[in-house]
Formats: sequence, structure tokens, C-alpha cells
Amino acid sequence: MSALHSAVEALTETIATVPFSAPIRLETPLDWPANVDLIDWLDAQAVFPKFYWQHRDGREEIVALGQVSTFTDPAVAEETLTDGQRIWGGLSFDGRTAANRRCMPSFFFLPQIELVRQDGFWRLAVNVSGEKEKLIDLLNDLRLELTNVPLPDSDIVSVHYSPDQNDWTRMVNQALADIEDTALEKVVLARRTTLQMANVVTPAQLLKASCAVNPRSYHFMMALSPKHSFVGSTPERLMLRRDDQVLTEALAGTIGRGKDANDDAKLSSWLLNDEKNRYENQLVVNDIEARLSPLSQSIETALKPELVKLRQVQHLKRPIKACVPHDMRHAEMLQCLQPTAAVAGLPREMAYQYILENEPFARGWYSGSVGYLGNHQSEFCVALRSALMVGNEIHLFAGAGIVPGSVADMEWQELERKTATLKSLLENNSPLPHQQTA
Repeated sequence: MSALHSAVEALTETIATVPFSAPIRLETPLDWPANVDLIDWLDAQAVFPKFYWQHRDGREEIVALGQVSTFTDPAVAEETLTDGQRIWGGLSFDGRTAANRRCMPSFFFLPQIELVRQDGFWRLAVNVSGEKEKLIDLLNDLRLELTNVPLPDSDIVSVHYSPDQNDWTRMVNQALADIEDTALEKVVLARRTTLQMANVVTPAQLLKASCAVNPRSYHFMMALSPKHSFVGSTPERLMLRRDDQVLTEALAGTIGRGKDANDDAKLSSWLLNDEKNRYENQLVVNDIEARLSPLSQSIETALKPELVKLRQVQHLKRPIKACVPHDMRHAEMLQCLQPTAAVAGLPREMAYQYILENEPFARGWYSGSVGYLGNHQSEFCVALRSALMVGNEIHLFAGAGIVPGSVADMEWQELERKTATLKSLLENNSPLPHQQTA
């Protein structure tokens, strides 16, 4: 770790010469091999908040540590940015609503330290404010020696579903009746699966295991304290804003993976041609286009859906590109797109309220968004395939879009497949000792 020590020394010398206290970003190259495990380094650090981000294309991986400043409004956060800075965090799904008064509507922070890997090259960066001495102390306190984070090694003691399968069936059937009788077109209902572990599994262990086996996904961890962490591996981009261009996508319509290549191809063909899944995807497309239209100069949507093949499931996706005014705030676009019809339903406000009134748990960060704001580029993923980790309890979340033609038992199986993205990493290849339902 002598290379990191040298980078810390170089930054420390530069920080001491900065003649003003206004926030500024400084960085220095770091001569590390491309295969250094950044999750090992993240786990060794004792400062909070901690934020981890790996892009779904695998080209960029970042750890952000400590806070220069924090924000609960992304628009206010964006106003403070200077060149090169990124503010990390996300928007919750239901924070500060009657259903979830304890969760923040959003949390963003300008980190004190960033360690970045991009295309195999490393750099260490800091955001300097008026408290230069504290930043220098934090740099000098970074732990340079890494300990290999092991994969999860704990049995699942119990599984608790909220709702259980009987209540799920009632919820889905009621939603179908409400879709038929009201203006509701689609509602995304979710399930929380609570795992009681025999031993504590750390967020870094789950994150490391997921990064290893869930490709083509955004991997993230947001830890505001040692006791609470939100971890996920999601395939869905909410927004990439680069200057005057916005990239988003409709990701809706799901089937499992086949037991072999031939079976997988049959399932793929079925998904591409299934009327119910194509309809569900089209609803999401229509919603995104309707939201973007008042803000955009042009919108281009892929004519046909493509397949996104993941380890446990495959989805229908239609990419969408919009051109927007150069001076439009990134935070405005973020709040325009969240929540999408893929996580809430249509009409958006009606479906959102339906979820708050009918789901038996608060979603919190699940199905919100996670990512960063920058001056010229911002990117957020949808916080799916995620886990809230508190002590030896792990809460997993998954949802299913309910539209005409949905069948409760089939949607329950979809929840099982989606939850397996993370749950399968915790099962320790042993029989489940005990199952409990609500």
C-alpha cells in the first residue's frame, strides 16, 4: 500500500497550500494494480458515511467517504457543485410520508475523500473546504493495509414475508378489481423478505458476493452509520444526464432463466412475444415519454424491446433518449423521472398513494434512486434487488407489476426469482432450517 501512502502525502502537501476555503476538488493518480479489490479497502475504513458505486458496464468503481456537507434536497445540493465534484446519495421512495415518517425523503453528501477506479486506472481525490486540518487528519487516518473480506458464511435461521403468500394473493386480486373499476392502470406491489441470520453478515460481504456473480448491474452501498446499511445490485438505470442529453429506459416485463441454453431461448422468445409483459413495458414507455415531453426538445424511443439477461431473471427493456435545454437542472430531471411506472404504476400519483395505503411495510430506500449529481454529468440507478442490513437481520425487497392478466401465484414466483438475486448468496448451500410466514 506504499502507492496509497504516496498519494496521501501528495494530497496533504497540496491541501496545505490551498489559499482559500471555498470548496475545491483535488486529485492525484494512484499507482495501483487494476485488480485491487476496492470493497476490501472500503471495509477497512472507519469513517462514515460510506458510499460504494460500481457502474453496470464495470468501467467505473468508486468509494466516497466522510462528509464535507450534507443535503436533503438534491436541487440545493446541485447548486453547491464546483468543477469535478460529485455529490453522492439518493431519493427514498416514501420518506417523510404518513407511511414512513422515520425515513428521510433524500440524503446527499459531498464526500471528503473519493477513491476512483476508471478503465483500470486509479486516482485519489479530496474535496477541500475551510476545515483543511480535519481533512488532513482523515487522510492520515486511512487504513492502508487491507484484509480480505470473506464471502457470507452464515445459515438463515428464519424467513418472514410481509405480506405472506395468502395476503399477497388478496392484495393482487384486490388490485386487479381496482384496476377494472377505477382509473388505475397498473400498480407495482412489493414484498419484504426478512432473513434472520445465525451470524452477522456484513454489508461488505454481501456486496462483494453480489458483485462477483451479478454482472450487468449497478452495485451500490450506502451506509450512514455502522449499524445500518443499504446494499443493492440493480440492472435498471433511472437517468444518465450528460450536458443536454438524457438517457433512461423502460425496464418492465420479467421471466426466469432456463435450465439450459435451449430452455432459456424458449423463455426469451415467450417474453418477447407475451402480450401481458409487452403491455406492461409499453405502459412504462408511455409514462416516461409523457414526463419527458414538457421538458424535452426531442425524444427517441427504441421501437422494439430488447432482452436484459441476468443471473436469475430476464427483462424487457426499451432505451429512451431525450434532448433537453442545456441549462435545465439535473435535479429537476431526477425528480421528474422518480418514481417510474416500473416501481409505482399508473397513473403515477394514484398508484403511489395506492402503495402507501395497501402495502404492509414501508419501502424506504427500496425502489428509490441511488447515484450522483455532477455539473456536467449525473447518473442514478433504480434501487432494486436491494437489502437493508441491520445487525443479524437482512431485509430483502422485490416487486411485481400488476396489470390485467396478472395471476397472483405467478407474480409470487416472480418475487422469488428477483429476491434470489441476493438471497441465494446467503443460503450457504445448506437446507433452510426453518421457514416462518406472517
